[in-house]
Amino acid sequence: MRTINVGLIGLGTVGSGVVEIFRKHTDDFRLRAGVDIALTRFADRDEGRAAQLGLPEGSFTTDAAEVIADPSIDIVIELIGGIGVAREFVLGALAQGKSVVTANKALMATHGQEVMDAAAAAGVDIAFEASVGGGIPIISPLKHCLVSNEVESVMGIVNGTTNYMLTRMAEDGLDYDSALAEAQAKGFAEADPTADVDGFDAAAKIAILASIAFNSRVVLDQVPTEGIRSLTAADVSYAAEMGYTIKLLAIAQRTDGGVDIRVHPTMIPEAHPLASVNGVYNAIYVVGDSVGETMFFGEGAGSLPAASAVVGDVIEVARHISRGCLGLVGCTCNEELPIRDLAELQTAYYIRVLVTDAPGVLAAVAKLFGDHGVSLASVIQKTDEGPTAEIVYVTHRASERAVRAALAEVEQLDVVDSIGTVVRVEDL
Repeated sequence: MRTINVGLIGLGTVGSGVVEIFRKHTDDFRLRAGVDIALTRFADRDEGRAAQLGLPEGSFTTDAAEVIADPSIDIVIELIGGIGVAREFVLGALAQGKSVVTANKALMATHGQEVMDAAAAAGVDIAFEASVGGGIPIISPLKHCLVSNEVESVMGIVNGTTNYMLTRMAEDGLDYDSALAEAQAKGFAEADPTADVDGFDAAAKIAILASIAFNSRVVLDQVPTEGIRSLTAADVSYAAEMGYTIKLLAIAQRTDGGVDIRVHPTMIPEAHPLASVNGVYNAIYVVGDSVGETMFFGEGAGSLPAASAVVGDVIEVARHISRGCLGLVGCTCNEELPIRDLAELQTAYYIRVLVTDAPGVLAAVAKLFGDHGVSLASVIQKTDEGPTAEIVYVTHRASERAVRAALAEVEQLDVVDSIGTVVRVEDL
């Protein structure tokens, strides 16, 4: 049994977790997986990382290129993130015939085709389980366990920051700003939370999942994305009154018109399994024509959960190297399905509007919806104090195009102060 040597680039939160797992379980890998793996080289811009982690003398460098060029290294782990330097490192390692394990969702969601092609050309593996769902196994199940299915849909809660915030808003009535401040204080949200609260993190992840699930390349720029900034504690409370929970969902569905893919706040029935996924937990819900409904649940972020997925990939790649069977499962995007225009979406809508409290307002607004073929399922006046009133409308299923056209005219009415929140309602 020859030793498979591994080099690690990036010793931040996840990288530190990888080091910890190797220290605890290297001997177990030989017994459980039948491979001898050694984590031998490390690179990070911060020179202090070596001492903090107690790395062996001479194993650390601030120049990642040294790790990539080291002829003894069989597998390179990339954990620095981003699509700039990280892309160069990944492509450079592949070009030198080294397999790569990465947790880089941004890279795989934007340059996945290039990276997969480079791995195929070099006859090595590229593995990226940790790029979606942290410690939750989802990419491997889609590529292996569920490959006998035609996947009909994959959707889920794939961002722990926003799920924590929405949970706090639902359970304790916190407003958006208070929930964000608490998430930042607990380390669940970055100082700049844009990627999370505006949905870009979730969009990268669903682009990756859709590409695998539907065998058709989807890139980040093709995913319509809305975040949670516009949501209020009142919206969350009103949803609960109607038997719904609001979650930031990443949704991808195979349709006759192509791939329906999107990220946005969504009202889902409280009885659905995704509605009970709270806090920083993630869950991914997959429907296949043979297997039916499945759900993968667990911690979507954090040092050890994400490191667990990274090390799992390393072990699998090491097995391939030991048995001389690299490159078995490469890019499977051999279909070219179109991305369906969001305007074609058919669903129900929750709409909160602030209006002048005067006779005829409800009729005026309802008429404009009717003019665009949007049927109202319910209309509720939530406040009746002072000169304004808050009206909550819930529509029957309607097209996104029709609802947006109606709202554009509603907003121009003299009696309408503002359109508060629009949330899509999915009876999953």
